[in-house]
Amino acid sequence: MEIWLNPACSKCRSAVEILDEAGADYTVRKYLEDPPDADDLRGVLTRLGLEPWDITRTQETEAKELGLGEWERTDAARERWIAALAAHPRLIQRPIITADDGSALVGRSEDAVREAVARTGGEETSNG
Repeated sequence: MEIWLNPACSKCRSAVEILDEAGADYTVRKYLEDPPDADDLRGVLTRLGLEPWDITRTQETEAKELGLGEWERTDAARERWIAALAAHPRLIQRPIITADDGSALVGRSEDAVREAVARTGGEETSNG
């Protein structure tokens, strides 16, 4: 399992605490330091079953500066959104957890994080 997080985010810190308490085996990707490229984003969006605008933090200053609120939310505009997220990773909703079963979810709630642990097969022995 992998968790994309921003260490300054309280939801991310909470998710890590839940993973640790569950004994989950996971890796951390600090996505502001190691930003996902367009291919990474396409892959995680497929796993999430979501569109790029679904994981975009539209209230961020950068989103407002880019005018994201006015962008179309269509198949034709999808790559534009992905390019914006790749160029401005701060706009990516967090944390995103990719489970070992091939799925992913946005771990904004404790229940979502626990669901990721369950999808991975429950408790493991290490973390990293």
